Amino acid sequence: MTVCPVCGEPNPARASFCLNCGSQLPAAGSASRPARKTVTVVFTDLAGSGALGQRLDPESLAVVMASWFDHLRAVLERHGGRVQKFVGDAVVAVFGIPVVNEDDALRAVRAAAGLRGGLGPLNDELERDWGVTLQVRTGVNTGEVVTGDPAIGDALVLGDAVNVAARLEQVAAPGEVLLGQSTYRLVRDAVEVEGVTPLHLRGKGAPVVAYRLGRVDPGAPGTPAARTPPSSVASPSCAWSPGCTSGSWPPPAAIC
Repeated sequence: MTVCPVCGEPNPARASFCLNCGSQLPAAGSASRPARKTVTVVFTDLAGSGALGQRLDPESLAVVMASWFDHLRAVLERHGGRVQKFVGDAVVAVFGIPVVNEDDALRAVRAAAGLRGGLGPLNDELERDWGVTLQVRTGVNTGEVVTGDPAIGDALVLGDAVNVAARLEQVAAPGEVLLGQSTYRLVRDAVEVEGVTPLHLRGKGAPVVAYRLGRVDPGAPGTPAARTPPSSVASPSCAWSPGCTSGSWPPPAAIC
């Protein structure tokens, strides 16, 4: 399989041009080395999913989860996200791979809001058919990651941005979307948020600044993220260099 670097469409390995947009595809064997890129990561899962397993038999649970995953994928892809992997009832999605948009952070936040706000119709259906409803919790964070080569279907995405998004999701209350500080800086003119007490997240040496998402202005443009020049992985940069994802508090004055 070859993924189009322009539109993200999967294509047969034998294709020379994208079947969706017509762009020329990378030649076989031209895969690049892992590279560092700035992306926005959305980590979301169901709150109280264990109770679902106790209330429903395995076949019924499978139907409910399939509906949930269909909802997830539709919302994330509608806003330009790429679903990286499913982990149990959770999903990791990345905005900025393989197609980079200047408003990737805002697209990700809008998708997170859509996951939460769009549960109404799905819950009506699930309550009617199965007697259950779903609640979602989400973490969103922006920063540098190491990526594989999407042209060969390599879904590798590693970095502190992913870890922080996962930790934010884990501490979010049902119905909450928590934004990392790096994401908030890029979308602050387009959202209404509430500050939360700096969070003590597993694996982080200092409290992490985060914001509880209220609403997203549907017409507001996002702030372009600092572009990371495509390059092979180098030695780790300073934790407070451009693209830093630590979000530790207090941040150096030179940064904030």
